[in-house]
Amino acid sequence: MPKFTQIDVFTDELTLGNPLAVVHDADRLADERLAAFARWTNLSETTFLLPPSDPAADYRVRIFTPGGELPFAGHPTLGSARAWLAAGGVPKAGHLVQECGAGLVRVRRDEQDRLAFAAPPLRRSGPVDDADLAVVKRGLHLADADVLGAAWADNGPGWVALLLRDAATVLAIEPDFAALGRFKVGVAGEQPAGAETAFEVRAFSDTVEDPVTGSLNAALGQWLIGDGIAPESYVAAQGTRLGRRGRVHVRRDGEDVWVGGDTVVGIRGEVDLW
Repeated sequence: MPKFTQIDVFTDELTLGNPLAVVHDADRLADERLAAFARWTNLSETTFLLPPSDPAADYRVRIFTPGGELPFAGHPTLGSARAWLAAGGVPKAGHLVQECGAGLVRVRRDEQDRLAFAAPPLRRSGPVDDADLAVVKRGLHLADADVLGAAWADNGPGWVALLLRDAATVLAIEPDFAALGRFKVGVAGEQPAGAETAFEVRAFSDTVEDPVTGSLNAALGQWLIGDGIAPESYVAAQGTRLGRRGRVHVRRDGEDVWVGGDTVVGIRGEVDLW
């Protein structure tokens, strides 16, 4: 039977981050089996580790939500890397290279020994047109004055990102998922002076709020740092309204934006999928 690991990502304490289910040695499993198991775990994502097809990669990962497969996602990248390392994986180079639907993603340990991934290039960026923005604002019950900026921030999942006037506005949102329709929306607002973190972040996708979202924070970092809105290095809080304590460490290093966080192994075992 393949090994199974469950990781809590973007937290240093189990139950306060975003959980990820990881199935190791999944190359014998049919696509239908992968999708069925992801539906059964009912987590935001479940990943399956396979041998790489690219010789530059250390492993290949397939990322499934209960509704389908994603080319890339952030917390599954960090959680899969932690699970692979915890199972005895040894990177070929000084850093780890993950192969996924979006290509090769580098993962390294930062100065505080946290895992961090290099944000992949955005598939879509730039302004959100007025009609789409009106739908998003209506779905989040936001007034025009609440929104300081909006941009496409799509690195795989398809995020529309909003910068709101402050963290309190972010935390006050009561989303109408039916009104949001097809849009996956991430919002960020600056914290008050002296706060532990620089931004409060929330993510709304497919009728649920995601606890802590690596792909969104990666795209937000590329946008906010690139436009001079955020400093070169900052920490974002996410999951507050859900009773979580997610902490996402974002840093620009040369041409790359790195997104990192603590990871905790919660469950180790085997899963009867063969």
